Amino acid sequence: MTQQELDKAQNPDLRASLAAMRRAAAAARETAMQTNTAIVMVKDGKPVRISADELRTGEP
Repeated sequence: MTQQELDKAQNPDLRASLAAMRRAAAAARETAMQTNTAIVMVKDGKPVRISADELRTGEP
């Protein structure tokens, strides 16, 4: 769904889902930095490993 479709959704949980996913992603990045572990994200349809150091510096 697009952001516009989510904004128009009748279900309030669906409308709030994108913000919830963003908060969860931020929490996962924070936890990875605190525990010095990597996270795996999908970029252009492929899994990409991002180290804790890369998360700290903001460099991919």
